Amino acid sequence: MTPSFSLLRGLQRRLAAAAAVALLVPGLVWAQPAGAPRGGDFIVAVVNQELVTNNDVQQRIARIEQDAARSGSRLPPREQLRQQVLDALIDDRAQLSHARMIGMRVDDAEVDRAVGNVAAQNQLSLAQLRERLRTQGIDFARFRNNVRDELMLSRLREREVQARIRVSDADIQKFLNEIRGEAAGAAEYNIAQVLVSVPEGAPAEQETERRRRAEDVLARAKAGTPFADLVRDFSDGPNKDQAGQLGLRAADRLPDLFVQAVAELKAGEVAPQLVRSGAGFHVLKLIERKDSKALTITQTRSRHILLRVSPQLTQETALRRLRDYKQRIEGGQAGFAQLAREYSEDGSAPQGGDLGWANPGQFVPEFEQVLNSTEVGKLSEPFMSRFGAHLVQVTERREAQLDARQQRELATNALREQKFETAYTEWAREIRGQAYIEMREPPQ
Repeated sequence: MTPSFSLLRGLQRRLAAAAAVALLVPGLVWAQPAGAPRGGDFIVAVVNQELVTNNDVQQRIARIEQDAARSGSRLPPREQLRQQVLDALIDDRAQLSHARMIGMRVDDAEVDRAVGNVAAQNQLSLAQLRERLRTQGIDFARFRNNVRDELMLSRLREREVQARIRVSDADIQKFLNEIRGEAAGAAEYNIAQVLVSVPEGAPAEQETERRRRAEDVLARAKAGTPFADLVRDFSDGPNKDQAGQLGLRAADRLPDLFVQAVAELKAGEVAPQLVRSGAGFHVLKLIERKDSKALTITQTRSRHILLRVSPQLTQETALRRLRDYKQRIEGGQAGFAQLAREYSEDGSAPQGGDLGWANPGQFVPEFEQVLNSTEVGKLSEPFMSRFGAHLVQVTERREAQLDARQQRELATNALREQKFETAYTEWAREIRGQAYIEMREPPQ
């Protein structure tokens, strides 16, 4: 597989594989753990000592359908989807059975942290989480068991699959040579646009009127009217607050029509012709072009407040305190640095919680996951890591060139990621082949 520069850039945000527990959201129903089926339910498969019930299958299907509805994805026919879900559940049960057989354990503290994160990320206390589960008909103990199983599966897959993957020096060098070749010719563009929209299925006379309007805007832009004024007065597109600018993006993250229209322009020039897309007519201006000559990573600067959990400070109390700190900061009653100096139990407290510039992968996965999803200047929701309860603020992000060691490290991660799916499929097939599987017919 030939690596791409966009893949390399995507890997800047890649977390080391870690246990990830799905957020509890309205409508989400957790699969039942292995065990006796509920009343009215029936067993569809026995995998070693683990059971797969019809409720398990239906709940997983419902979850997939909810996700597909939110993302607009298309699903296979219902019966085909059911078979795919059943196969996946059998794989999960076989792998859980294997994990138990080799003595893998997830301690209560890890489960507590994961459950705490589910609550915190949904801005719930543990008591509120219990109530939300109760209204969904889910026993809290069963919920914790599901969390424990998901953590165990994630740990098992990471340990056993990663151990199968081999990346040679020759693989790394080949990857870097190809990436450097792509990076040398890659370009990034910041394009501003005025969009004169045309509704789908608009009659010819309406499209003609919109074209004339766009041509008038184009003429004004060529005559020197400030582009930001044209965006404000005429654009139907997004980014009006940024004068219509899309921001600096790699060419493969922009519509081909846009790239083709500005490819020969200099910064500050307006595309000589309108661009017609499915959305309407675009007047384009090239704000900036950046030819990428070196491999770079995105570094993040952040600060945090850490409260360590102890018998004297429970997880729920720590998260509640951090929520109060967040409200005070956002309300202007206190500064982040001030609260960090007063309350944080981390070595960064004297610096106002400042953690300095960090490369991808520098922090533990549960911390970095939140860091990567937090916008510059924004506060995270309080969350748990293996060190305690955190409140994080991202203060800056920047691009930095990779040194030789960092390039090899990033290439290794990219290659391991490329090989993971194949290695996982082979491993899962082996684990399933070792399991006793009995399919059950629905009761008559």
